[in-house]
Amino acid sequence: MIEYKIRIHDMPDAERPRERLLKYGPEALSNAELLAIILRTGSQKENVINMCSRIFSEYNIKQLSQANISKLMQIHGIGAAKAAQIAAVFELARKLEGYTDGPKRKIRSPSDVYSLLYPRMREHKREKLVALLLDTKNQVLREEIVSIGSLNANIVHPREVFKTALMESCASVILSHNHPSGDPTPSREDVSVTEKLVEGGKLLGIDVLDHVVIGEGRYVSLKDEGYVR
Repeated sequence: MIEYKIRIHDMPDAERPRERLLKYGPEALSNAELLAIILRTGSQKENVINMCSRIFSEYNIKQLSQANISKLMQIHGIGAAKAAQIAAVFELARKLEGYTDGPKRKIRSPSDVYSLLYPRMREHKREKLVALLLDTKNQVLREEIVSIGSLNANIVHPREVFKTALMESCASVILSHNHPSGDPTPSREDVSVTEKLVEGGKLLGIDVLDHVVIGEGRYVSLKDEGYVR
């Protein structure tokens, strides 16, 4: 293995990523240079630019964004601290993609649910059921993760969905979960869970307005399909 002896501080100012960013702006830098600014240091045998260049020779930016902490720590030279830095940057990017100005996000249609949740759900390898807790104006009071893993009517209990909803005194709930396969077609289990939660909501006086299944670049509304009444 080649040992890289040149340190960032030994490089001319014009070639250092941070100085180049300050002079030309972030759009002038490569992915490796941008990541180098975030990680700041390399290892004893490899400076940070060479490390980041190697990382992007092994992973494209989408693959890197999807990697969890354990996967990131399998990359040579990446420990817990650097893995956390990488994960934090991509999570900020996902939050930015779903951000809108205004005090509260208002849900008017299934497409609003999709726009809000897709940036954070599209890369999950397991199903994640989320409840959007709404006020009387259909504004999001809170986003609550109900369960992670395949939906099962015996596991997803109404009390897990409505416990926080009651605490928040919300008026209604919209459910959503992802299909890692990319196909948002509702399964029989999806329909069964939805019907169970709709009935549970009626008993508590909290309307379940919809259940939106998110796939790769598309979604299905169980309300539009006639399963939520």
